[in-house]
Amino acid sequence: MGAELNGSNGYRYERKFLVPRLCWSEVEVRIKRHPALFSEIFPPRAVNNIYLDSVPLRHYFMNVNGVFDRTKVRIRWYGELFGPVCEPVLEFKLKEGLLGKKESFPLEPFLFDASFDIDRLAGFIRDSDLPAPVRRQVQCFEPTLLNRYHRKYFQSADGDYRVTLDSELEFFRLRSRQNSFLHRTADRQHKILELKYGSEHPAGAELVANGFPFRVGKISKYVLGLECLDGC
Repeated sequence: MGAELNGSNGYRYERKFLVPRLCWSEVEVRIKRHPALFSEIFPPRAVNNIYLDSVPLRHYFMNVNGVFDRTKVRIRWYGELFGPVCEPVLEFKLKEGLLGKKESFPLEPFLFDASFDIDRLAGFIRDSDLPAPVRRQVQCFEPTLLNRYHRKYFQSADGDYRVTLDSELEFFRLRSRQNSFLHRTADRQHKILELKYGSEHPAGAELVANGFPFRVGKISKYVLGLECLDGC
């Protein structure tokens, strides 16, 4: 998927832009006509995430309260939402202000359907080859949210900057037991554009960011999903 963007410490900058419906027709044109000469580097695909959190939603409140050092934990896979999940990955998303990095661990394949619950989760976590500290930490979490979106990938001509464009956001309530996936909502009003670049490339980032006529914002799909579902 193109050149590695992470800095020597594993962190990269991540800046998000909320694209309103009125701008949908021009967003990809703006990306491809950007002076940094962005082009698509990977086929579009559907991204699926199961978010894990503590019972008092500690990770959610860390994000809402603007804690500088914060964490999100999710299980990610690509393609179909329901059915056999062949290549799931456990991800710890670590943030320090605008800097972020991921620590990723492959999981054993599993079946994702209406029988998914905390016992099923514990089973495939137990069967996966995870470091003992990671396994212990995940065992303290429960599934809280399922989300899905369509993602496109772009990279600048010099390889220093990457953009992802997410659309068709869907959110499903996840509980420890009895998941029917009927409690669902969708955000059809926005697309989310994210600019990503290594920690050694902040100098030109302002010029790149200013080439997009969209509003920079603090946007978390995890927070957005929980709050949208609470309003249903």
